[in-house]
Amino acid sequence: QVQLVESGGGLVQPGGSLRLSCAASGFTFSSYTMRWYRQAPGKVREPVAAITTAGDSTGYAEDVKGRFTISRDNTKSTVDLQMESLRPEDTAVYYCYALGSGDSYWGQGTQVTVSS
Repeated sequence: QVQLVESGGGLVQPGGSLRLSCAASGFTFSSYTMRWYRQAPGKVREPVAAITTAGDSTGYAEDVKGRFTISRDNTKSTVDLQMESLRPEDTAVYYCYALGSGDSYWGQGTQVTVSS
């Protein structure tokens, strides 16, 4: 069955770094645009970063540009989010999302907490 399993979340101090990873299975990963979303307590889920099927184009939310980097490895069916210079306002549950031509899938999320 389809699975998207995120990992790498945790507690980090402001200014620190984390690398999230999402492992996909059960579908043709290389045919899906991949995105990361996040949802902070009391807020709507918002897009953070996206990457095309071949990994040749990426996009970012304005408030993470220059700090976050999305990448993918189609040979391993993984998509990563490298997060630098983390801020308390980056605290949220981060979700992996796969978007195909006719379907889409969500991961279960991983908690990122930025606090001193």
